[in-house]
Amino acid sequence: MNAIDMAIRAAAANITLSGVSKAYDAETVVIPPMDVELRAGEFTVVLGPSGCGKSTLLQMIAGLERVSGGKIVIGAREVQDLEPKHRGCAMVFQNYALYPHMSVFDNIAYSLKVSGMQKAERIQRVGTVAKMLGLSDYLGRKPGQLSGGQRQRVAIGRAIVREPGVLLFDEPLSNLDAQLRHDMRVELADLHRRIGATTVFVTHDQVEAMTLADRILILNKGRIEQFDTPKAIYHHPASVFVAKFIGAPPMNILPVTGDGSVLRLADGQVVAQARLTGTYQLGIRPEDIFICGQAGEHQVTSALRFREDLGSHSILAAELGGSVVRIATPFGVQISDRSQLFLNLPASRLHLFDAASGRAIPCALSAN
Repeated sequence: MNAIDMAIRAAAANITLSGVSKAYDAETVVIPPMDVELRAGEFTVVLGPSGCGKSTLLQMIAGLERVSGGKIVIGAREVQDLEPKHRGCAMVFQNYALYPHMSVFDNIAYSLKVSGMQKAERIQRVGTVAKMLGLSDYLGRKPGQLSGGQRQRVAIGRAIVREPGVLLFDEPLSNLDAQLRHDMRVELADLHRRIGATTVFVTHDQVEAMTLADRILILNKGRIEQFDTPKAIYHHPASVFVAKFIGAPPMNILPVTGDGSVLRLADGQVVAQARLTGTYQLGIRPEDIFICGQAGEHQVTSALRFREDLGSHSILAAELGGSVVRIATPFGVQISDRSQLFLNLPASRLHLFDAASGRAIPCALSAN
């Protein structure tokens, strides 16, 4: 561990938002009042669809957007009224924001030079960061002579050379191709394990969220849908929105009706036993549906509509209870086209949601 690693780890701080909101006018509320705490040293991913307010949230923490109300506390300091340079944060942007006329060295060293740091110390700091990020051989080049992944590493180097306690990433991988995104995810995970900075990473990509995050903050129209570990979010989604946003293919959602003893699909088939009455939404992930060779107890009947062979596995689409469900199966499962499918939906893998609010309902379901 070098001096920069130790300085960043020591500076890592909690970020606490209390009643923080953003509205441009009475009709344009981007983020209603929000209360959340991001733990020191954690890698938090803010996830959600375009327009949900995730970048606005990041920019309010950074000081690039003024809050409309509430308080932001980083460590022990209230910072919502401070200029960005006084907040102890460093930001990495989607488009890298590098100076094209400057060398890699000068891009990384720019903030140090502006702050008045002596040349010898700047050279030492930049050299340390360049070695960490595999940029030592590129310090004399201009950004235009680098690959997308290298430019992203320069942007990260420019951020961490300041030894910030908080690192903010605004969709930093979205301009990279698939292989580079994978490589950079690995590099970012390794970097975080090494320096331990409080990291807030905005993305709309669930793969980035699931692979990088200690915890994921899922936003929907500026509101927090769920804030938990990737494992908890995947296996215990708090709402239909979360259930359908996480997973590829997403969770199947089926309307069901309870008569006090069982839950039935729209076509009358029983899917589970439950002492519930009224209408609900039932969820099950594609990989949790099992195809049986013949009709039997605890099964429902569906009709195959099409299949997609993806090499390692296949995705089947079948009509069930008036809805189309996706089923993930190992590659090579023999199923004739347009065939009838007998499906087992294990009660332990079913999720129940309120039909009106979409929120999860804790409920013990048993096999039909």
